[in-house]
Amino acid sequence: MKSIHLIAACGVGMASLAGMLKEKGFRVTGSDANVYPPMSTQLEALGIRLRTPYAPGNIPEDTDLVVVGNAVTRDNPEAREAVRRGLPTLSMPQAVADYFLEGKEPIVVAGTHGKTTTTSLLAWSLFALGADPSFLVGGVPRNFPVSYRVGGGPLFVIEGDEYDTAYFDKGPKFLHYRPRIGLLTSIEFDHADIYRDLAHLKESFRKLVGIIPPDGLLIASADYPDVVEIAGEARCPVWFYGVSTGPTISMKMAWRVTLLSDEGEFSRFRLARAEEAHEFRQRLPGRHNAGNAAAAALALYRLGYPADRVAEAFAGFTGVRRRQETVGEFGGILVVDDFAHHPTAVRETIRAIRARHPGRPVTAVFEPRSNTSRRKVFQKEFAEALSGADAVILAGVFGAEKFPPDERLDPEEVVAILCKGGRKALYIEEVDRIVEHLSAGARSGDLILIMSNGGFGGIQGKLAGALAGRAEVRPPSAKSP
Repeated sequence: MKSIHLIAACGVGMASLAGMLKEKGFRVTGSDANVYPPMSTQLEALGIRLRTPYAPGNIPEDTDLVVVGNAVTRDNPEAREAVRRGLPTLSMPQAVADYFLEGKEPIVVAGTHGKTTTTSLLAWSLFALGADPSFLVGGVPRNFPVSYRVGGGPLFVIEGDEYDTAYFDKGPKFLHYRPRIGLLTSIEFDHADIYRDLAHLKESFRKLVGIIPPDGLLIASADYPDVVEIAGEARCPVWFYGVSTGPTISMKMAWRVTLLSDEGEFSRFRLARAEEAHEFRQRLPGRHNAGNAAAAALALYRLGYPADRVAEAFAGFTGVRRRQETVGEFGGILVVDDFAHHPTAVRETIRAIRARHPGRPVTAVFEPRSNTSRRKVFQKEFAEALSGADAVILAGVFGAEKFPPDERLDPEEVVAILCKGGRKALYIEEVDRIVEHLSAGARSGDLILIMSNGGFGGIQGKLAGALAGRAEVRPPSAKSP
């Protein structure tokens, strides 16, 4: 039996790969700088041993292969030890390709926004339709206990990340995934730590589109001009879709997404082209999620599934952890958690939450945590996106000391722009003080929307505990007089 060691095993992709390798019969060990949930608990449940902190001795003597996460530098003590011992080394995407994609038909979901949700919806739908798919998602679909599946069918659905692969491979992860069908949901500037500008980022997506074979398919959003531009260079057929398709795409060529009125907990939309039209229901609110679902539906059409069966599968999808996920309702105060960290995602999340919960005042609590959001590059755009809420709280910039002041996002400036525009906005640096402020001021009927692409100091649990413990707030099960 081959023994494989994973460095930085607590990342979502690496932890999923660890589980997949164990299912395939390998003996798997792992390490990380900090062993933290939810992936540490997932690995523990799988019986995969984790060690921390990094140290040369963490790599077992009988290790045959080392897989290196993209957060690992060449100076990592375990990376150096692997080199010293002459151990074969792969990146996470290389390992996925080498051990799981051979003989499969990969469906790769890429784009600045919506990758995790679209991948999860497509994976669930194929499972519900009996395709027995494999999948690997950069999040945890609520329909499954873990973020991966090793199936017996020919299809492998995978989230294609444009971030770089490893310290020894600075190309994007998705170039390893051999797409047969590609979904391109959006292109906007992001990852300012590795991409110089939008043109640099677009080159990576050009390469992805270029490796889809002529007999494959690209499903592309017509709502983003840069997607339209790059899709025009594809060697394969292209199916465009759009919630608000622009003049660059003839409606004779594109599938139009039309939002319909909600039906209880379900959002509805129509997907139509020429004389053909189909209606769908899903639990995910917002125009951006209608677009994500449309892309998934077109992939399923291509695979031969009729629209009525696709609609049935969509209705059974319960979403993704930390994507507009309800934390709880405490004395009439609804707390929702989301992964939004780009201005477009922040804007669309606030818009979707408002549409799903009309009449509730929305307080948006945002932590600048991603490598792009911590920089000044989108300072004005974040102010504009957050202005869709009734009140805003900006937390401290995570790891602010890593950025020179002249390059770092200034939360106080964002707050000043919001206040000038008539919004209530505060900069509260520390999580515990944010919780105190919200606990003291929130009232029944309010909605608190938490947005961060990281742990945010455990604010979700802290706020839930504080709200539930307020003397004047009844438990969620109690009825107000």
